[in-house]
Amino acid sequence: MSDAVADLIAAEGLPADYAEVVERHWKPLADRIATRAAGHTPLIVGINGAQGSGKTTLCRFLELLLGRRGLRAVTLSIDDIYLTRTERMALARQVHPLFATRGVPGTHSPALGMEVIEAIRAGRAVTLPRFDKAMDDRAPESVPVPGPVDVLLFEGWCLGAIPQDEAALAEPVNALEAEEDVDGTWRDTVNRLLGEDYARLFAQVDLLLMLKVGSFAEVRRNRRLQEEKLRARNPGAPGPMSPAEVDRFLSHFERLTLHMLDAMPARADLVIPIGPDQRPL
Repeated sequence: MSDAVADLIAAEGLPADYAEVVERHWKPLADRIATRAAGHTPLIVGINGAQGSGKTTLCRFLELLLGRRGLRAVTLSIDDIYLTRTERMALARQVHPLFATRGVPGTHSPALGMEVIEAIRAGRAVTLPRFDKAMDDRAPESVPVPGPVDVLLFEGWCLGAIPQDEAALAEPVNALEAEEDVDGTWRDTVNRLLGEDYARLFAQVDLLLMLKVGSFAEVRRNRRLQEEKLRARNPGAPGPMSPAEVDRFLSHFERLTLHMLDAMPARADLVIPIGPDQRPL
């Protein structure tokens, strides 16, 4: 194991034996991406995965491993192209109150994502937007990246998702939909947007990878664990959510997550099953 990999494992707060994951899974994946990128740069790699599947960690290792192969890789998260808080509040007033919570299609700016990808495809310098989750708003600072870029790692929980059949929208999947989206306006709008601006954005992806968790119950457990770790690190901080708050928050994502777990494995170029320990199987 190289010092750079060991340093990144330490920086990510991962156990030392995570080096085996890098060796067995992420190095071969980097090789595959590098082979695909040969003669086809810039390459847009889409990385789909439910919350807690390890997308951010994977991208950090891929940036390092691709760099060793002479490829310049940068990461854009779909979280970084969220609408501003002001824009989301306007959407909540005009369309449906559930759009006040960031996450689902409709709360991003696909146009901003297209701008980034178009600049990278043209080999120009690009400024990557960033979203500040603590402020619940787009960060005033962005990240300048001089061109050209060889590989864009575009990650997001709903990256590459396609709309559901309209008939599937009729029945609510949880209490949030049953009680707060009684007429189905929210889920209908999310579904429609997936087939419009989001479809054009996701069509830019050259290679689609899915980190596939076993069930939505694992998503819920992973997110609760994440909040417990935040609370342990910052006992007096007001930020971490209670289990009940986590469950309500995740209810916004449940429908589309279940749909992707069912439909995306047949559509993705590569599917990597993720175990309950958040490591690839």
